[in-house]
Amino acid sequence: MKNKVQLITYADRLGDGTLKSMTEILRTRFKGVYEGVHILPFFTPFDGADAGFDPIDHTTVDPRLGTWDDVADLAKTHGIMVDAIVNHMSWQSRQFQDVLAKGEESEYYPMFLTLSSIYPDGATEEQLAGIYRPRPGLPFTHYTCGGKTRLVWTTFTPQQVDIDTDSAKGWEYLMSIFDQMAASHVSYIRLDAVGYGAKEPDSSCFMTPKSFELIGRLREEGVKRGLEILIEVHSYYQKQIEIASKVDRVYDFALPPLLLHSLFTGHVEPVSHWVRVRPNNAVNVLDTHDGIGVIDIGSDQLDRSLKGLIPDEDVDALVRTIHRNTHGESSAATGAAASNLDLYQVNSTYYSALGCNDQHYLAARAVQFFLPGVPQVYYVGALAGRNDMDLLNRTHVGRDINRHYYTTAEVDENLDRTVVRALNALCRLRNSLDAFDGEFSYEADGDASLTLTWTGATTRASLRYEPRLGVGVDNNMPVASLTWTDASGEHETRDLLHTPPFVE
Repeated sequence: MKNKVQLITYADRLGDGTLKSMTEILRTRFKGVYEGVHILPFFTPFDGADAGFDPIDHTTVDPRLGTWDDVADLAKTHGIMVDAIVNHMSWQSRQFQDVLAKGEESEYYPMFLTLSSIYPDGATEEQLAGIYRPRPGLPFTHYTCGGKTRLVWTTFTPQQVDIDTDSAKGWEYLMSIFDQMAASHVSYIRLDAVGYGAKEPDSSCFMTPKSFELIGRLREEGVKRGLEILIEVHSYYQKQIEIASKVDRVYDFALPPLLLHSLFTGHVEPVSHWVRVRPNNAVNVLDTHDGIGVIDIGSDQLDRSLKGLIPDEDVDALVRTIHRNTHGESSAATGAAASNLDLYQVNSTYYSALGCNDQHYLAARAVQFFLPGVPQVYYVGALAGRNDMDLLNRTHVGRDINRHYYTTAEVDENLDRTVVRALNALCRLRNSLDAFDGEFSYEADGDASLTLTWTGATTRASLRYEPRLGVGVDNNMPVASLTWTDASGEHETRDLLHTPPFVE
């Protein structure tokens, strides 16, 4: 993966609603800022029950957005990442509709999981209670298949039916996705929900040894096709460390809440500890199309004796502070207040979670960019976007608070904001210095500060992070300072907002 800053975006929410428009914005408004892009699901349909993550046909581009030729054209200037949705597909898919009509007589019947697929002799209460699901209740939905009622496995929503990845048809389907991506000049595959994709009896059905076997099989197939594989799993932080040793890249989902905790409290030691133990083959994010994960820093959901990166009471305090900083907006979009009923995420933009404090926001981005790994910035975060309460109130889907539709005119308007100009400057610095391909070192001053340093063949850059200097949402003191050396000499800024770094 190219070691430059990348963007995460929907094709229809950045620009005028098409792949071509999104491409134009990347090549003009964000030239030199984002050199790769993760295009969130643009398959048929892109606007289903879960914003594209429930595809009817995973191998076709929704014609309302464009064609595979548009994807290939974007690949001429940007590295492209797309999703392979491993665990499930839409109940409206051709394959599942055939199962509904024909039941066990359908050639696709083995492709989908039911309760009896895993527990042919029935399951006990204890076995069912042991299944992990990121939603309330059991992961089954009543469907009538060929006139017979079946409990179909639906880990996420009733509209997303789980695939049996052990079946010949299930595997054939997944490989058809990989083949299409490789043919369309896609470079990177994000395995969505893969942690749930391998079920077995008497287990949690989440990140089990069988899950790791599935990940290994998928990675092997990706290598054959020249595809780099990235794993998307929200789980206990030790799981992320374990996953990292078996894949090309893993998301650092612990970083976003840890940085929030440090900015809310002034305590930097949990961040420093994470820097010491985190996997370096990471994709570094602060925000994505999902909410802000808290499961990633707390105790293990399946074994509370395994403690998190911060105490559980601090996780609770973190969530309360986000709700307070957003004046209750995030509370209205999270948990039982929202239709998606997330159990492990807080729904809010990252900028709003920080109370729209520009200094805190830029400091968090700077740490993100300075840690080993490839940084990705979500499109709403790229424009320092606030919570979209209008969209939330229209759809009543919690995550929509962080999924604003930006027209080209809105993009241009936001590019003039001081905080966005400063963020773009940080991106250009990250992209231009060979230091970030060199040697990384860090130094922690107890609980007070953390210094991150990169030394390359011709340049050097160092970031000092001191969240205690600016505790409080209304505190506008800078909490990060930056020094760097390039061909023109030594440079320094103690205020990332008002004197952002400049590179030739």
